[in-house]
Amino acid sequence: MASNRKFKVTLVRSPFGRVAAHRACVSGLGLRKIRQSVIVADTPQNRGMIERVAYMLQVEEA
Repeated sequence: MASNRKFKVTLVRSPFGRVAAHRACVSGLGLRKIRQSVIVADTPQNRGMIERVAYMLQVEEA
């Protein structure tokens, strides 16, 4: 059941002043700066973090 799908995740809003759990999700995805993009695997853990902080991210299929 290994999925080869990947997502390109870009931070578009600042995590400054957000709930600590949301800041932790942003750093867990490997994002540090606004407009920084990372490629993450399509796993349940990454999907959960993306859903939680979707208002700060731009997500594309990679």
